[in-house]
Amino acid sequence: MADGSAYRGYLGVTRSLSGRLWRQRPADPEVTRRHQLDQGLSELLARALAARGVTAAQGADFLNPTLKALFPDPSSFMDMDRAAAILVDALIERRRVVVFADYDVDGASSAALIVRWFRAMGMEIAIYVPDRITEGYGPSPAAFRHLQAEGAELVITVDCGAAAHDALACAAAIGLPVVVIDHHLMRPGEVPAVAALVNPNRPDDTSGQGHLAAAGVSFVLLAALNREARRRALYNAMAEPDIMSWLDLAAMGAVCDVTELRGFNRALTAQGLKVMSGWRNPGLKALMDVAKAEGASSVFHVGFILGPRINAGGRIGRSDLGARLLSTDDPAEAAVLAEELDALNASRKDVEREVQEAAVRHIERESNQGDAACLVVAQDGWHPGVIGIVAGRLRERYRKPVIVIGIDRAADVGKGSGRSQPGVNLGRAVQAAYEAGLLLAGGGHAMAAGLSVRPDVIPELRAFLCERMAAEQQVAAAQDGLDIDALITARGADRALWTDFQRLAPFGTGNPEPLFAAADVRVERPMALKGGHVRCTLADGSGGKLKAIAWRVEDTETGRRLLTEGGAIHVAGRLKPDDWQGREGVQLEIEDVADPRRV
Repeated sequence: MADGSAYRGYLGVTRSLSGRLWRQRPADPEVTRRHQLDQGLSELLARALAARGVTAAQGADFLNPTLKALFPDPSSFMDMDRAAAILVDALIERRRVVVFADYDVDGASSAALIVRWFRAMGMEIAIYVPDRITEGYGPSPAAFRHLQAEGAELVITVDCGAAAHDALACAAAIGLPVVVIDHHLMRPGEVPAVAALVNPNRPDDTSGQGHLAAAGVSFVLLAALNREARRRALYNAMAEPDIMSWLDLAAMGAVCDVTELRGFNRALTAQGLKVMSGWRNPGLKALMDVAKAEGASSVFHVGFILGPRINAGGRIGRSDLGARLLSTDDPAEAAVLAEELDALNASRKDVEREVQEAAVRHIERESNQGDAACLVVAQDGWHPGVIGIVAGRLRERYRKPVIVIGIDRAADVGKGSGRSQPGVNLGRAVQAAYEAGLLLAGGGHAMAAGLSVRPDVIPELRAFLCERMAAEQQVAAAQDGLDIDALITARGADRALWTDFQRLAPFGTGNPEPLFAAADVRVERPMALKGGHVRCTLADGSGGKLKAIAWRVEDTETGRRLLTEGGAIHVAGRLKPDDWQGREGVQLEIEDVADPRRV
């Protein structure tokens, strides 16, 4: 491969302006050829399909994912049949049921799915979402005691609970039955004693669906509930709930929880986005209206318009707003909730921007940027609801693990959230810091972690984490790269090419959105926009011109180069539709820039 060798980099780029190696995404030539012949694809699209690990035998299901072909047997999930039986018993006996949900989109979607099934069966159930600031994440003994005192006879935890050992032990001690519906990782031997625990990531589960979001697990539960209710002849006297009409909620959880979109989860998401496009859910419709958005649903709508607004309630507002919005059937209530969430989201963006700007100043003036394996930045008063988002932004900017800590001096504690670089297991390092006595609490997974720490221990924690992750970060930095799907020209980057590659959608983890490279382009009419974005036009030797935009780059080397006309550059990015004033064109969202003189 003349311009894609591992040593020279794609287009010769071994170090872009963001410090990354460019690679051509590898694909098996024979699988590519089979996709061309069997599915009637262009060579570029067939190669991209093969590069995503889709075999010749899987091609048809990948391009046309259906629930009929890919829906798993609910009984393949450990405890699923038991959970269904318990919930149908509760329905028949009219017991007081409470759904205990996490505050985020996946938790809210999961809660709304279960509430809607019970409502369709003629029974309203309550929702409880703990305040993440005052109560913390997930169930607690205090919360379970409170719910029982309020009359709860059965609690269903969704998107949380599998690791809440103290809370579940308390529930057992006070005689409060709990059904856990979760998807988070569990350690071997740590299955708690509960009425039922459905989690494809519990150690003894063999369903093979560990990549589902909690909303996906909850949707399978609805199928199990319908089957159990059918077995008991409940539908002789009433209509069976049409769970397919709620696929939009399952898709919300899958996209916003950044799950791997393959197999059943891909079908769930693809079909759910189609259902969503009807905008029959009053809450989702109200959010679209308040955001002044329109059109058929897409991963973009879910991830960048709907999801952030739903999450805003838990980040800086009232934690239950999202679940209430997604479960209501009242358009008037939905409109009020959507307005509140939209306002909270605007406030969240202001708070996030302030924290990020302060963190960047701190890192570049005082912190341990340099060759350190991990950036740890802390300051008094940073809002705990946005530090995770800021950590993710800084991770993208600095290409290494970042932990952002907001310090509460009155309580003498710092709450931190971290995001990691592929190849560096941040959760393991944070767990080691906890075991070493440096943290009050801490845990997570490879790519994200949370912690609590005494402020005076932060310098020692920074040194510990940097030393702990140094070897992994060194390897990760050497492998940090951009995988390119195809080389395009400004003239060839048109709506037809974008439409062709949309056959690979929906995109997400395990199925990345196609990344295109354009070589030796000239920047014309660059313009800095509010928010640090840069807009420009790219021109090359093909005679074509391609509109382009790069997000949040104005104060980076990439942004400074784009704002400078003159001299050819290589760019890599994703094609997006450009329908302004009905033109049906495309623009390139720039991911990275390389200077041919410096590669």
